[in-house]
Order: sequence, then structure tokens, then C-alpha cells
Amino acid sequence: MNKTKSVIIGSGRLGASIATKLSNLGHDVLIIDKEITSFRKLDETFSGYDVIGDATDLTVLENDGLIKEANEVIITTDNDNVNLFIADICYYIYDVPNIYVRFSDIDKGKLVENTTIKTIYPFILSIQDFMKQREKRDEL
Repeated sequence: MNKTKSVIIGSGRLGASIATKLSNLGHDVLIIDKEITSFRKLDETFSGYDVIGDATDLTVLENDGLIKEANEVIITTDNDNVNLFIADICYYIYDVPNIYVRFSDIDKGKLVENTTIKTIYPFILSIQDFMKQREKRDEL
């Protein structure tokens, strides 16, 4: 069985956490960020690779066939417009089979509705988690 090759773009808290989880699950993980200091958020158990670079630059994505070999790309920078741009590149140019994109603005999801790009909304996930915790409390 081939390992899943995951590319994470953005090494903030969300991206670094996802990269560490996937690495611990045995995925081949590569994380890209413009700032070298962002990689300090990676857990010490992370066994993947980090690349310093701007993922909006196609040469960074194409380096060593990174994007062409990826089974999935998870885009988690703190800029919705950058995330949308990179998601579109991965979808329309590189035909990556699984793309996940983080948006702060819920309305941005409309721009990927007719694609296979999946959205992550930390705001909605936080509300859902809060409501689950309240339900558990009410059950006691």
C-alpha cells in the first residue's frame, strides 16, 4: 500500500497540528511556510519535511515534484484570499485529488462550491465543539 503524501501549506497552530497528526499516522508529510520561525510550532514527534517558501510561487510547489505527487493538500494560512488562490491552483492546474482549505470568512466557501475542494472553518468547528460540550454537561 502506498503512503499518503500530504502537503500542508501554512505552519501556524492549525497547520502544524495537522502536519504532526498526519506524520504520526504514517503519512509522508511536507509542510511549507514563508517564515522559518513558524516551524517551531511543529511537535517534536513530527517526522516529515519542512520547506521555507511562498506556496503562491509555482516553483516552490513544483520543487522535486512535491505537488504532482501529493494525494492531498491542506491549506491553512491566515489569509483567506491566499488560501483560495492556492486551492484553485491545486485543483485547476495540478488536479490534486484531495484539497482542504481553511477559511475564516464563511462566505468564501461559495467560491469553491462546485469543486471537490473541502472547506475548514475554525469558527464553525469551535461552535460545534462548544455545543457538544454543553450537551454533555446537560446530560449529567
